[in-house]
Amino acid sequence: MKNTSYIKEHTALLLVDPYNDFLSEGGKLWPLVEGVAREVGLLDNLRTITTVARSAGMRVFIVPHRRWEPGDYESWAHPSPDQIAVGRKQVFAKGTWGGDWYPDFAPQADDIVIKEHWAQNGFANTDLDFLLKQHGIDKVIMAGMLANTCIEATGRYAMELGYHVTLVKDATAAFSTERMHAAHVLNGPNFAHAILTTAEVVAALTAE
Repeated sequence: MKNTSYIKEHTALLLVDPYNDFLSEGGKLWPLVEGVAREVGLLDNLRTITTVARSAGMRVFIVPHRRWEPGDYESWAHPSPDQIAVGRKQVFAKGTWGGDWYPDFAPQADDIVIKEHWAQNGFANTDLDFLLKQHGIDKVIMAGMLANTCIEATGRYAMELGYHVTLVKDATAAFSTERMHAAHVLNGPNFAHAILTTAEVVAALTAE
């Protein structure tokens, strides 16, 4: 796609939901994503893109899902099916191993941790837009979990707010190959300015 050059001062990597429950063996959601994650080389690609982004002098924004706490969603008028499932399984529970960061993707000193999002959109009811603008960011590179939910919802809204959006199609995963196909082949081209592999992003970030 066009316009895939990135000025480090104006570009950020958005690392979405890097929790043990998603990314670690023994995590509550790992069995659901493991097949796709291993097929695309998810963990190695996330390691590569976060390392290269930091080395290039880019900001990394951690965009975390709500850590479940007792009582969440129970009195809500309209919890989503996903929120009901999260409450039932206590996914990303606060104060538990599953709700802690996957060690390789824990926030580092210069990273910015955004307020937790309750559903799928990392901008909704958080400070993500405000802090991106305060740091002069106008391009966002999306990586993390899940391709067809939080990555897609956050990327779509980023486009609506005027950001240039890059999806990294092998630095994410989903519960099935069909959902990955929908995220990157059917839906992504409607809002993303670039849909790249990790290798293509790295090449763009390291280009002189």
